[in-house]
Amino acid sequence: MSAVPNVLLNNGVEIPQLGFGVFQIKPADTVEAVTKALEIGYRHIDTAQMYGNEKEVGQAIAQSGLDRSEIFVTSKLNNNQHGYDDALTAFDKTLSDLGLEKVDLFLIHWPLATVRNFVDTWKAFETIYSEGRSRSIGVSNFQPHHLRSLHEQTTVPPAVNQIEVHPYLTQEPLRAFDDEHGIKTEAWSPIAQGKVLDDPTITAIAKEYDKTPAQVVLRWHVQHGSIIFPKSVTPERMKENFEIFDFELAPADMGSISALNKDERTGPDPDVFDYVPA
Repeated sequence: MSAVPNVLLNNGVEIPQLGFGVFQIKPADTVEAVTKALEIGYRHIDTAQMYGNEKEVGQAIAQSGLDRSEIFVTSKLNNNQHGYDDALTAFDKTLSDLGLEKVDLFLIHWPLATVRNFVDTWKAFETIYSEGRSRSIGVSNFQPHHLRSLHEQTTVPPAVNQIEVHPYLTQEPLRAFDDEHGIKTEAWSPIAQGKVLDDPTITAIAKEYDKTPAQVVLRWHVQHGSIIFPKSVTPERMKENFEIFDFELAPADMGSISALNKDERTGPDPDVFDYVPA
């Protein structure tokens, strides 16, 4: 099985390009799922305060027998914890719940620009980073105008921008903006919650390479340079998602998949999303 390559972030930290996401995995199922992912070979776990399963992620890591330095751990700030002081307090709880002294990456989950001041929140992230309690900091669901605000009003640039990307929402202008500013793109919902897997173009390419449609789409992301963390609780699917580094899509096939773009989201529009839990 081919090794997962690392991606170099703008502060010199390396992140595995393929990770395991725990979005929508129930806390009761999380220890088993993360344990299996680590057994398969995943060394990058993506969680969030909003997912409600940080404690279980931490438990699985503690029980794994792996050295902490071998596992890249990402979490994200809950929408109701924006603001300088609240963000610092929430981060303390993330470390406590995970049972870790530091995380590898901490993200602002949503900009919430219509209801919160993400610049003040980012300044708390800069403090966390300067203290060495998160090896890198980044954002999620930020548009270019959000990123420009950070560039203009803060000091530390985001290391990553985690956004919805898949063949039906290729986000080429935003990915290009990230690249131009030294920000690595992470792609959530990489297979559009399964919606792209029956697409005739993708199924035909999968047949040509003797791979599954999911493997072809994940490989498309990898060749674009994106960092991905598909979610599954099925061991066979988790293993399948891991086996995407032993083939390469031809440029024509990469183009055919990109041409499927229809700017179709599976999740909210970041410019208007304003959900803040009570």
